[in-house]
Amino acid sequence: MSGMNQLIIAPILLPLVTASLMLLIGEKHRWLKARLNLLSTALGLGIAVTLLMWVRTQGQAESIGVYLPGNWPAPFGIALVVDHLSALLLTLTGIVGLSALLFARARWDGAGASFHALFQIQLMGLYGAFLTADLFNLFVFFEVLLAASYGLLLHGSGRARVKAGLHYIAINLFASSLFLVGAAMLYGVTGTLNMADLALKVPLVPEADRGLLHAGAAILAIAFLAKAGMWPLNFWLVPAYSSASAPVAALFAIMTKVGLYAILRMWTLLFSGQAGASAFFGGDWLVYGGLATLAVAAMSILAAQRLERLAALSILMSAGTLLAAVGFGQSILTGAALFYLASSTLALCALFLLAELVERSRSANEAPLDDEEDAMPSPLESLHPPKGINLDDEQQAVIGQIIPWTMAFLGLSFIACALLIIGMPPLSGFIGKLNLISALFNPQGLGVATEQPLGTAGWILVTLLVLSGMASLIAFGRVGIQRFWKPEERPSPVLRRYECVPIVILLGLCIFLSLKAEPLLRYTQDTAASLRTPETYIKAVMATRPLPGPTTAGLEVQP
Repeated sequence: MSGMNQLIIAPILLPLVTASLMLLIGEKHRWLKARLNLLSTALGLGIAVTLLMWVRTQGQAESIGVYLPGNWPAPFGIALVVDHLSALLLTLTGIVGLSALLFARARWDGAGASFHALFQIQLMGLYGAFLTADLFNLFVFFEVLLAASYGLLLHGSGRARVKAGLHYIAINLFASSLFLVGAAMLYGVTGTLNMADLALKVPLVPEADRGLLHAGAAILAIAFLAKAGMWPLNFWLVPAYSSASAPVAALFAIMTKVGLYAILRMWTLLFSGQAGASAFFGGDWLVYGGLATLAVAAMSILAAQRLERLAALSILMSAGTLLAAVGFGQSILTGAALFYLASSTLALCALFLLAELVERSRSANEAPLDDEEDAMPSPLESLHPPKGINLDDEQQAVIGQIIPWTMAFLGLSFIACALLIIGMPPLSGFIGKLNLISALFNPQGLGVATEQPLGTAGWILVTLLVLSGMASLIAFGRVGIQRFWKPEERPSPVLRRYECVPIVILLGLCIFLSLKAEPLLRYTQDTAASLRTPETYIKAVMATRPLPGPTTAGLEVQP
């Protein structure tokens, strides 16, 4: 048990040590830094999967791991906690990080300085944000991942990246200031910043101070919601994500989930049903804010022309769906939302990577790749047969048209991404949306009779889920026709293995989730159930005792 608890800090220490080594190596040995980065990211994923397999053994307190880095008990010292929710997001971070890095190895890692060190620092911030059990340390890890993201967003230069990067930096600095103000107000009212201790102190806040408590929580929520992408705080997200390089945008697909994680963690701990007069404070704001985000994103996606912008707007649709579903405060609905989170994150990461390859096909590879000996085989023929060969009476080619396999790969991958994001069968996106709708109609679970009405907000969410899927279908169909169906004579793009493998991995995982949806649904339902009973988390954190220090047993002290 203690050995597994000590493994909790490994996802934070591993990228920190790796980034430090990279800074010592310098830019002359970029090939060594690339291999070190790949090894460290793969090890981080392995650790995350190990923690995931450990916490899924049972839903009791014993499966919540707590590590005290300073060997001080909570709430006086720093605490790192891994439970069902954090383990799931750790694993998603590792998968997305490894996929983005593999894609970057094709050429993007050499487009600027310190890419590999910034990449590891970004992973460190993400892992730390999902593991920390202290509000101030959550702020610290937020700043770590944001500082790295500033450099990664500008990686590759370009006027569009600089312009979007300035807006991105400004809004995140403002959100960080709100984070500090909100945390300070909560500390002033409760006298603690440990999340578990905050959950114990909130029901005891005097009525005279409850308004100050709610004001601090609301200011803190604004900071989280700005990072999660809720409308109207998300005006910065689409320009920033669509301007970033493909591997960076793919890594950013998990960053909006940090804000959602913080909202879900803090709301279910501080304002649960046991919070007294503050129970479920702000739930309606989450519901209607998520609905507004989903509606605006669905309308905006109809006007999207570029595939990168389509992917960025799909992130907002996912964020709106998740925020609205979480705000209902129903365990079954939260479990379905977490399944949808896993599927949509993998699909959006694949779409960001695929977008660059599809857009490259439009330029007919005018900018050749370096190191072409590792490139994919050249295409066999053009999409259309040469004029004047073997035509029948109806001017149709006798011999079937040969589709280059590179174009076939891009087309099939695009169809898979579209099906996942739209939510059409038979892939996991459909399963996620179907479970969301089922949970809305029957919040007590399938097979259980209920007379509880769906409610206005529930009907609006069901309607928007359907309409947003139709809007995505129109948008993806239009872009697909323009990119793949419209008859234009162009050479097929040259693809490299490093660019194709991560897309295959991500889409393969989505297909695996489609075939093995039941185990993940059970896991996410267990996760939601544990979030709705925060006593288990609070007990695990507050009951963890520091390890005993060295003693003088057996030694005689001479006077």
